[in-house]
Amino acid sequence: MARRQRIDKKTQKTIAKRRIRKLFVLAEKNALEGKLSLSSRYVEIARHISMKCLVPIPKEYKRRFCKHCYNYLLPHVNCRVRIHRGKIVIFCNNCKKYTRIPIKNKCEKSSAILK
Repeated sequence: MARRQRIDKKTQKTIAKRRIRKLFVLAEKNALEGKLSLSSRYVEIARHISMKCLVPIPKEYKRRFCKHCYNYLLPHVNCRVRIHRGKIVIFCNNCKKYTRIPIKNKCEKSSAILK
């Protein structure tokens, strides 16, 4: 019986990151075609890979799924996106919950530095 080669942790993490990115690309593609259940399944698989390999999901993909029900969010189809009082408010139509993301104001930071 042949021995299995062991893959070091760094290689495992790079493979995991690559798979997570590919799953989110597939999720977006299927969501645009109208297959929302399949795209939500891809998000679920990506989350499991992320948790198992201790790799964080990239920031550009973190905001594309609901933090409460883990469904893939597609604006005007299954979520509502608004700007209110300096925050981006995302309302999920599936679980009826809100996600609020603060908008960082670069002007305030630069004026604080100048003072």
